[in-house]
Amino acid sequence: MSIDFLRSSATPADGILEGPRVLRRLPEGVEERPYELFTLRPLGRVIGAEIEGVGLGASLTPRVREELNRALLEWKVLFFREQKMTSEQQRVFASHWGALETNPFIPQGDNNEVVRFTRTAGMPGYENIWHADVTWRPAPALGSVLRLVEVPPVGGDTMWADMAAAYDNLPADVRERVDGLTAVHDFVPGFERFTDPDLLAAHRNRFPPVEHPIVRVHPETGRRTLFVNQAFTTHVVGLGKPESDRLLRYLFLQAHTPEYQVRFRWTRGAVAFWDNRATQHYAVNDYHPHNRVAERVAIVGDRPFGA
Repeated sequence: MSIDFLRSSATPADGILEGPRVLRRLPEGVEERPYELFTLRPLGRVIGAEIEGVGLGASLTPRVREELNRALLEWKVLFFREQKMTSEQQRVFASHWGALETNPFIPQGDNNEVVRFTRTAGMPGYENIWHADVTWRPAPALGSVLRLVEVPPVGGDTMWADMAAAYDNLPADVRERVDGLTAVHDFVPGFERFTDPDLLAAHRNRFPPVEHPIVRVHPETGRRTLFVNQAFTTHVVGLGKPESDRLLRYLFLQAHTPEYQVRFRWTRGAVAFWDNRATQHYAVNDYHPHNRVAERVAIVGDRPFGA
């Protein structure tokens, strides 16, 4: 029997390496420690955990905030169920991590720091693409707090991918190639299909394209993180279009690896809090014709830097 149809290499061109993966959740030198002020239940090997024993509608003590921050850095996205939380309480909770963003391209909720995603049969969602939030800003968001105001009866899950794990598993020659490279991020590709052209044009001078390192060093953990995404990254600085497109296609594909992911099924009163510096996310658009209404608060971040 001929085996000519088989690949000659374990790494297909522009593909993902098959076989065992490095699944390292903590930075090198950091030891596992128990959490003392709440219960943490892991949902994945490297990313995602449910927190029990914290009411987000109440004020946080410094000790609880510190331990939640450690959990966020270690698990990248935290989930809280059965929370009784208003938009204002959502803002107050997020503000424990810094100043809050506004976003001119998404409708506001009860406050200009709360954005509301209203998805109905006549207004489908466009967030079903792997992305990190607002990487078109010079200082992209540190993180985001999301709660669903209306949960569809079926579907509407959100997925997150650990982009430090994605970097760890790049072939050595690819890591060597991308370390030190920068890429351009632009809001237009991510919003042009569903945003009024006049609104896009009005904000072009306010938000010109920006450059960020392809490999970002996390400012708190020191881990190297793959920092390009399909929604907003347009090209690699210094490369011709064919070479840039091929490299970015390969890097975008890494978020699709299930071993780096966690998938969350929403329930009424659930809240997600994620580290936008370390993850990408994807809102699964499978709930049509049911409604899905979500409110998000984003925390101002810092300018990414490379190694």
